[in-house]
Amino acid sequence: MAFLRFEDLRVFQLAEKLCDEIWSIVLPWRYFEKNTVGLQLVKAADSIGANIAEGAGRGTPKENKRFVRISRGSLNETKYWIRRAIRRSLINDEKGAFLREMIDELGPSLNAYLKSIGGKK
Repeated sequence: MAFLRFEDLRVFQLAEKLCDEIWSIVLPWRYFEKNTVGLQLVKAADSIGANIAEGAGRGTPKENKRFVRISRGSLNETKYWIRRAIRRSLINDEKGAFLREMIDELGPSLNAYLKSIGGKK
């Protein structure tokens, strides 16, 4: 099997696309909104891809799987903060639906990536 750099993984690219979209949404918010919900949302979204990258660099399938599981937790945290932002009228319904579509694609991709990692089951 050929070695894939984490940057070439579709799941990583989806994670980057999501966190970049969230960044562009949060950037124009006022200070209070940005410093509370925005900061948490950006950190959670950034953590998805960061953990994919870190896991890929750990050198063992067991460690890689552990970090992909952390990525899944960060994805759920991102979903939570998006819900908060929508409820607090920081993200409109249209943009919220777009983000949910991205998450609905990323979640199964993370699961598939986790299953594809070798090592003990």
